[in-house]
Amino acid sequence: MSTSRLVDLRQQGAVAIVRMVNEKTRNSLSNEMRVELSAALAEVAADEGVRAVYLTGSGGAFCSGGDLKNLSTITGAWGAHRRFRRLGEWLLPFLRMEKPVVVGVNGVAVGGGMGLAFAGDLIVASHSAKFMAGFFRVGVCPDVATMYTLPRLVGMARAKQFLFGNATWSAQDAFAAGLVAQVVGDDELDAVCMEKATALAQGPAGVIGIAKLIMARSFETGLDEMFLYEGFGQALAMSSGEFKEGLNALLEKRPARFSDQRNP
Repeated sequence: MSTSRLVDLRQQGAVAIVRMVNEKTRNSLSNEMRVELSAALAEVAADEGVRAVYLTGSGGAFCSGGDLKNLSTITGAWGAHRRFRRLGEWLLPFLRMEKPVVVGVNGVAVGGGMGLAFAGDLIVASHSAKFMAGFFRVGVCPDVATMYTLPRLVGMARAKQFLFGNATWSAQDAFAAGLVAQVVGDDELDAVCMEKATALAQGPAGVIGIAKLIMARSFETGLDEMFLYEGFGQALAMSSGEFKEGLNALLEKRPARFSDQRNP
């Protein structure tokens, strides 16, 4: 896997590790970071040998959000429009990636940096992690899909209280809100996240990807349509090698070897 200047990309088993490594800017979402993240995530999505993803940062920050120097250069509505169209070209595919994504928040996640964390499927926070709203301090709307993901993760009322109040949540606050799955020691974060990502990679990762796409529609879709989507998803799942392996393993009373399977 290719490694760039701001993003370290490597593979351990069937898990791709995507680590932002621009400690000088606290892994801010500069134009250069966005380009390199986009390339890394596209490579991960296309690699059939990758069954799960672990996204994290380095140093004292997961991601400090938008780069203020870049923001100060935006002139006019069209400049802002083009900026967010380019963002959508890689963020939306990341949200829809048909592979489970574990996010390890290793320090501060500010503004759009939180949005990047919320795009994952399972968030683990270190004790020193902090989630900082920050958007309204600068006079901008929440972005990086935060207004889509956060209300779904913690509920609309709690999301408004957090964002409108420019609040900061500690790792324990985020755990109490149901935002993160686990809080661990700073020196344990990588090991715990890799354990979770490896377990997901060893599971029916392809079928998890189908379920992920369907669940993303649950808040806008009626019961009849969701039941129909479930049927379509099940038809795909039950034609997969992962289903055949899982069923045979149960019948034969042995552990399933999902990672040996390839779906059509």
